[in-house]
Amino acid sequence: MSLLSFAYVALAVVLGTGAQLLLKAGTNATPVGFALALDPRILGGIACYAVSLVAWVLALSKTPVSIAYPMVSLGFALNAQRIAGIAVIMLGVWLVARS
Repeated sequence: MSLLSFAYVALAVVLGTGAQLLLKAGTNATPVGFALALDPRILGGIACYAVSLVAWVLALSKTPVSIAYPMVSLGFALNAQRIAGIAVIMLGVWLVARS
């Protein structure tokens, strides 16, 4: 995997994780309804997903799915609170990337 491919995957994962966190923050702060659609955190999450989609398409254009897709699990590590779980996920991603 080239550095550029890894950068695209990393960008897609980080933005996807950021989108999830923004969407969660928006739903916690605003009651469900029309106002929720206009909440800045919700709009920010949607924007992160849009840019993440572009980065993911670029990543897939340069990397086999069998290598790129397991790296999506890094998003779990970015949100995880348990160090052991993060270490196991990162080890697995590293092993897949080496193959």
